[in-house]
Amino acid sequence: MTLAFEINDPVGAGDLFVFYGLLKQGAAGMPDHIDLDAGGEFLRDVSLRGDLYDLGGYPGIIDGDGLVKGILYRLDNAALAVPLDEFEDVVPGENDASLYLRVKREVCDHNGQPTGETAWVYWYNQPIDGHQKIANGNWPLDAGNRQKERRHP
Repeated sequence: MTLAFEINDPVGAGDLFVFYGLLKQGAAGMPDHIDLDAGGEFLRDVSLRGDLYDLGGYPGIIDGDGLVKGILYRLDNAALAVPLDEFEDVVPGENDASLYLRVKREVCDHNGQPTGETAWVYWYNQPIDGHQKIANGNWPLDAGNRQKERRHP
């Protein structure tokens, strides 16, 4: 699906996100300085088309045919987009240097059927060489340790 959104476009109140890793509700490694409960609402479990990789303490989704499990979140406080981007190592204006890119993707149900919604997703933006694909597409809540090592191209 082609979407008419640019990478890292501005985020507005009411925008949807899909969190699939350390930002999932209850995940180990969730940042203490970002109050997602106060800044919006976790809505429901959803899926995304793509392949999920274990990058060593955190996951990353890339283009693929699999289904990645996540949670749909409505962001009510658009100011939270800045610390979210920082947490995901999005470097404004420097896509090549960014660990992740914030992109819009089609939201799917658990069977991979589109729900008609689009949401921001932090899409992994570096090589996955040597990393293990997560076959079931689900990052466990207790798996995060938030020790990201930036992987520059």
